[in-house]
Amino acid sequence: MRRHLLIVLIAVLGLLAGCASFPDEGPRDWQDKIEGQGELGGPPSVADPQEDDGDSGGGGGSPQQGGPQVAAGCVDPDPQVVATCLDPVGAVAVLPNGQAALVGERATGRVLRVERDKEPVLVSTVPVDPSGGGGLTGLVLSPTYAEDQLVYAYATTPEDNRVLRLAPHEPPKPVLTGIPKGPSGNAGALGVDAGNTLLVATGNAGGAPPESLAGKVLRIDTLGRPATANPDPASPVLGTGLAAPGGICTDATTQSAWVTDRAGPRDVLYRVRPGPLGPPAWTWPDRPGVAGCMARPGVIAVALERATALSVLRPAPDGSFTGAPETLLTGVYGRLTAATLGSDGLLWLGTSNKAGGTPVPSDDRVIRIQPPSGGGASRA
Repeated sequence: MRRHLLIVLIAVLGLLAGCASFPDEGPRDWQDKIEGQGELGGPPSVADPQEDDGDSGGGGGSPQQGGPQVAAGCVDPDPQVVATCLDPVGAVAVLPNGQAALVGERATGRVLRVERDKEPVLVSTVPVDPSGGGGLTGLVLSPTYAEDQLVYAYATTPEDNRVLRLAPHEPPKPVLTGIPKGPSGNAGALGVDAGNTLLVATGNAGGAPPESLAGKVLRIDTLGRPATANPDPASPVLGTGLAAPGGICTDATTQSAWVTDRAGPRDVLYRVRPGPLGPPAWTWPDRPGVAGCMARPGVIAVALERATALSVLRPAPDGSFTGAPETLLTGVYGRLTAATLGSDGLLWLGTSNKAGGTPVPSDDRVIRIQPPSGGGASRA
């Protein structure tokens, strides 16, 4: 009898233990989070335990590496993805509400309004020639967008590279023309400086004459006229020495402007200044394909196209850098091109996986994530 009671007691205890559960029931394997991935709000790139090569640094997996979410057609379950099934993205301009953006497709010249859970809406089509690295590579809202609803685009045409103005229900209108077009170095970028004038980064068009508008940082007003504060008030040229710029961005707090450039044997980041741009603020000898950039106090984020990642630098108050930048989102979304900051402080990115990468069914995409936080200078 005593033996029978002991067996019953053991069975009851086992049953009670089996009823205990955590809120997320179901079997799961514990995996360490890769440092730096979670702070961006995107899916962490966690090494597959069945394919462990001894390196858990998140270096180079597919966009779905380490996660159960897999895109099916144009439906992407990643909550950070705003728009899918686009052509390779050349530029992104975030609308004032921070929830929607205008996206420029590099090779088609289409400008689309995108917002999560809504179909993209065609806003305008800019005639483009995508040869020589060109196409639609720059978009920025007018400094007075709330009043005029104007958008500016940088595009390569069969004749030249130019800045165009896009107004609602009107065809694109030229603002600044005659920027040389060549066999390479046609990409450009647009930004707005602290004085609410337009910044235009132009490629060198494969070796255009130095007196031309190629290979320059230009500063113009919204009518295409030289800004009065330029070194030569009669010229739109602010700075010189670019080769193939990928992005230009301004820190609204420090009023510093930065431009990325693929400068032959290395990729570089310049701090924009009048005259020759001088020595770069940072260099990447491995040429990861610097593209668009975002600047805010204590942090500069640079999209990397070839390296399929985001490079994060943290400048000191004097604008200098030490140590090495952080490399985040490696392989999570593929080739990153456009990068810009929304009014709500979130970082928007565009991809170009159909143009030489390994696209997933939902490519190319626009992503909206929490940007890396600022801080002191980068440390080795």
